[in-house]
Amino acid sequence: MEVVAHGHTLARENGHWLVDGVVVELSERQSAVLTALISARGKVLSRDDLLREAWEASADAHAVEMTVARLRSALGPARHVVQTVVKRGYRLAAAEG
Repeated sequence: MEVVAHGHTLARENGHWLVDGVVVELSERQSAVLTALISARGKVLSRDDLLREAWEASADAHAVEMTVARLRSALGPARHVVQTVVKRGYRLAAAEG
């Protein structure tokens, strides 16, 4: 799985996430959220959508917000690929190329 968004390449190889060719450490939940956003292909996913996609047990909107914040932090300079759409949810920045 590979996508180019907002000038950054995100790829999953051998169970690891790479940002611009550098391995980044993501939790299982962060990885599930990123996978859901990539699979949505730029479509906005609500907090409820992400809860269904990335959580097996009950959680709340705060859990989604915290996980997205930690995901952005882990992505470092590529943090802007995860965009907030006010009052709607989150999406991956438009793919390029």
